[in-house]
Amino acid sequence: MAADLSPAIPGTAGNAAPIAAPILVADIGGTNARFGLIDGRIVRDTRVLRCADYASIEDAATAYLAAVGLAAVGTPGRPRRGAFAVAGPVTGDHIAMTNLVWQFSVNRVRDALGLDGLVVINDFTAVALSVPRLADEDRRQIGEGAPQAGAVVGVLGPGSGLGVSGLVPGANNRWTALSGEGGHVTMAPISDRESAVLGQLRKSFEHVSAERVLSGPGLVNLYSALTILDGREPAALTPAQVADNALAGSEPHCVEAVEMFCAMLGTVAGNLALTLGARGGVYIAGGIVPKLGTLFTHSRFRKRFMEKGRMRDFLAPIPTYVITHDLPAFLGLAEAAGAE
Repeated sequence: MAADLSPAIPGTAGNAAPIAAPILVADIGGTNARFGLIDGRIVRDTRVLRCADYASIEDAATAYLAAVGLAAVGTPGRPRRGAFAVAGPVTGDHIAMTNLVWQFSVNRVRDALGLDGLVVINDFTAVALSVPRLADEDRRQIGEGAPQAGAVVGVLGPGSGLGVSGLVPGANNRWTALSGEGGHVTMAPISDRESAVLGQLRKSFEHVSAERVLSGPGLVNLYSALTILDGREPAALTPAQVADNALAGSEPHCVEAVEMFCAMLGTVAGNLALTLGARGGVYIAGGIVPKLGTLFTHSRFRKRFMEKGRMRDFLAPIPTYVITHDLPAFLGLAEAAGAE
């Protein structure tokens, strides 16, 4: 199945031959490796492989190329460039995955796969780079505001952790994604209830960062803290169970945990917008928020985003969006690889 990443490009309809060989893209996490091919601005032939089934990243990539009939070097249509997103830091040629035993040399993998070039970037950097390529149907706006053309963009991604980045525009419509550890900033309370929750969490954590509450594990932390504060024993729930209970309205502390999650995310998103001067908008990525649907839309997220006293008028025009695209990292890899 192919996913169109942009409006049709004149001259590419019908049976015209591809302008260039496709780019091999991969989004590699601790459990699964998602592969695909980018033709111009089209992603096709996506596959999901279990990392545990392969000894190395080149083995997985070779298996993918074989599955789509492009294993042999020189095969017509075989990719000559690659762009991979990995769950871990990228600081040079040697890559060590955070939650996977794979370690590899970028240059060695490039040569093993017969590629002319291979770009490897952090997985959240790839998600951040997807923003310039999102179509209107790939995002849902929360609240009012309109983006300022050519302005800095903020990106947050609550998932297994909390990714934070910013996009800075450059020459020739290219963007640079900032690489930092913004998910580990100190979480600040806004209400007495939030102060009590953070105080409870400080009994377990030396430092209560934003990630301790704005992530899958953070959602469980909020639920557990709220339950204990009310003199009850928390159940052993997963992040998905907390969210499902909140959506069903079946457990009051799950409902309150998700409501607090949304409000705290608004606070951190507003902080990011102020820090970066993100007049181009702030985008929420990750797997948690899109599943909350209208609960998030009607939450205190947007209200808390703008609740910055004298800075309210600065923040009010800045739009906030939820990324709804299924594979935003692939869009970001197309940007990183310089696909037209």
